[in-house]
Amino acid sequence: MPELRKDPIIGRWVIISTERGKRPSEFDLIQPLAKTGFCPFCPGNETKTPAEVLAYRKNASGPNTTGWHIRVIPNKYPALKVEGELTREGDGVYDKMNGVGAHEVIIESPDHKDTLAAISPRQFEEVLWAYRDRIIDLKKDIRLRYILIFKNHGETAGATLEHPHSQLIALPIIPKRVAEELDGSLEYYNFKERCIFCDIIRQEIMQGVRIVAENRDFIAVCPYAPKLPFETWVLPKAHEANFENCQKHHYENLALIFSEVLKRMDKALNYPPYNFILHAAPVRDGATQYYHWHFEIMPKLTKVAGFEWGSGFYINPTPPEEAAKFLREVKL
Repeated sequence: MPELRKDPIIGRWVIISTERGKRPSEFDLIQPLAKTGFCPFCPGNETKTPAEVLAYRKNASGPNTTGWHIRVIPNKYPALKVEGELTREGDGVYDKMNGVGAHEVIIESPDHKDTLAAISPRQFEEVLWAYRDRIIDLKKDIRLRYILIFKNHGETAGATLEHPHSQLIALPIIPKRVAEELDGSLEYYNFKERCIFCDIIRQEIMQGVRIVAENRDFIAVCPYAPKLPFETWVLPKAHEANFENCQKHHYENLALIFSEVLKRMDKALNYPPYNFILHAAPVRDGATQYYHWHFEIMPKLTKVAGFEWGSGFYINPTPPEEAAKFLREVKL
């Protein structure tokens, strides 16, 4: 059974995942993507994965068979497991709890060679609907407090399979990084009675220098103080704390702008590896007025080294104004 253990100094939780346990000799400095041979995510291999929890199909094909265009399955080697009771206990100065949660894989296309930047806007929209449907379902579990959706694209971004997919991890705690965003947003709201993200959006639209793309419902910007070069955020213009509360036209326009940003990164940065994450309000917080959901997209262009790990500071060699201009001026 996995465990969550709390660092008693800074309050950060870590997952000790026994399902993924490795001996020291089993760690490779570089683990290349499996680009040839058997792929468990390809059509025809549905019985080689855990049973699907969601699938969108073009015909009346049955569960765990071919005919799907989006498929969601439990991770075969989960960081957290749905089974079991959530128990907390102390160990002297330390705190820990059972590793209860969910770890799922969203298979974004049946085509092994697809990428999110290359699929159609309609297929991209379907991926977003899958995120929504899984969030709504998992919110029913009262043990869970936060649902994080993320994607690792490319070897250096942490991907271990080439087939296009993203992941979801549902947690019984609120991650420290998210808690820091929530605390900072609440402090700003208590002082100004406005959402800081809404204020940022208004200022970015007024100044224009950090905008990468924009449509009726969304804006993509390089944030004012980015951790990494070409980091880009996609935010809804209308205030909303919960991603799953979007309407159909929101998902349509989100797919369009998200796809555009990834295409611009591919063309400008020569198809970089990247990570993206969805940050939204915790599942029990409801219609929070001080927080604003958003995606953060981070190309892997530099390495996080000793200074960053030791200090918490990030050294970014590319000003966001220059990054946004470069991405904005790419001819698609």
